[in-house]
Amino acid sequence: MPHILSFVLIGLFGLLSMALDPLMAAGTEESSEADPAPTYTEAKAKIAAEDYAGALPLLDQLTKDQPENADAWNLRGYANRKLGNMDVAAVSYTTALKLNPGHLGALEYQGELYLELGQTDAAMSNLKTLQGLCGDCEEANELAEAIGVKS
Repeated sequence: MPHILSFVLIGLFGLLSMALDPLMAAGTEESSEADPAPTYTEAKAKIAAEDYAGALPLLDQLTKDQPENADAWNLRGYANRKLGNMDVAAVSYTTALKLNPGHLGALEYQGELYLELGQTDAAMSNLKTLQGLCGDCEEANELAEAIGVKS
């Protein structure tokens, strides 16, 4: 008898969950209060459109929700640097590089930050690190060009 009761309860639970699925889906589509968490793709699209101020709230949320996401920290640094928030950019790049010391983008962008701050030696150090990691890659070439040296 207990087995029959278990099967009945399982069956009822299955029917109830199937009945509620369309209601739950409809509620999420129509509700603007339950917006999904920002995605890296959304933030990257705003960066590509040079909407740095629009990207920052997404990147702040991403780095809060995914503190181990070196790519999000790197983009957060980039957006802040483009907006002139150099201290926040520096912290963001440092965090990205702590999470992934071989992050090519963070090394390039941090090198560009160093140039903007007049720290050419530090930028050269990033360039040497990039060249050691990837040789003649895009990130190394762009930083070399920004510094004004041949890669």
